[in-house]
Amino acid sequence: MSRTAPSRIRRILLVRTDRIGDVVLSLPMLPALRRRFPDASVTVLVRPYTADLVRNRPDIDDVMLWEGEGMARVVGYVRRLRERSYDLCILPYPRFELALIAFLAGIPVRVGTGYRWYSFLFNERVYEHRKDARRHEAEYNLNLLRVVGADVPVPLQVTLTVPGDVQHAMDARLTELGVGDFIVLHPGSGGSARDWPVEHFTELAVRAKGRLGCSVVLTGSEHERSLTSAIAGAASPGVVDLAGRLSLLELAALYSRARAFAANSTGPLHIAAAVGAPVLGFYPPITQCSPARWGPYTHRRRVLTGDNADCPLCKGTPCRGAVCMERITVERALDALTELYHEPR
Repeated sequence: MSRTAPSRIRRILLVRTDRIGDVVLSLPMLPALRRRFPDASVTVLVRPYTADLVRNRPDIDDVMLWEGEGMARVVGYVRRLRERSYDLCILPYPRFELALIAFLAGIPVRVGTGYRWYSFLFNERVYEHRKDARRHEAEYNLNLLRVVGADVPVPLQVTLTVPGDVQHAMDARLTELGVGDFIVLHPGSGGSARDWPVEHFTELAVRAKGRLGCSVVLTGSEHERSLTSAIAGAASPGVVDLAGRLSLLELAALYSRARAFAANSTGPLHIAAAVGAPVLGFYPPITQCSPARWGPYTHRRRVLTGDNADCPLCKGTPCRGAVCMERITVERALDALTELYHEPR
């Protein structure tokens, strides 16, 4: 009998201790695991700030929090995993420390990449170079499950459901703010991407209000409030700045009501796509950062990529500048946003 036969797998651990977008693009793994192992319990290991994205889902049984690095932490997590007697561990986020924990915890089946120096710690390996961007990140994640016999749906769906009470509270909040039809602009990226210039976002806010006759809502993290405040100050009235004021589920509720959403390549872009918002993403012409791998996984999207044809800095690899992003014009962005705005819901 195969060591990954459903009768042998009773407890599953999915490890996803990186960022917001990575967690969102791993969500299709959960129903796939449930279909393959219908009688197993599923635990997701995530960072505290992303836990709300997976908590209370019908296809998982528990959420474990990853709260730091260091050898003391390693020993503690090894002990916890041993106590829970997991049979299967999947690591779409390959890190030596995480692979070591799964190995030392004695988890019988450990799934991960075959292309890292520590891949010997996995006993079910998948040989795909993600940096080549031959697939979307959500598809790479699901492909890890093929080695344990899971069916990968085609086409797959990346969806996030907002709890009813959170949605009702957000609807009431929007009413209190006097926001009717609106678009969302998310100008930061938390350092995860090349950013479209803040001046472009400001001009887009002003021109979108004029062309579409809608409100503009700005979102961002607490650390990005200076960025959104600058845009709100220059583009008011009709601009509402909610940066640093919403939880991830509240962001999801807000985005689900937006007529259109625009952002750099960042986690909130994937949240917006997962709740059904029409989305516009800005991307650099760098293979490993490309929309082929990191684009919003939805048909209700537009993607604009910077032109590096005349840039002396760009050789198709990461650079420290963002000249290519500056070459995405506000006019192109406004046209794309207008098309999304008028798409039937």
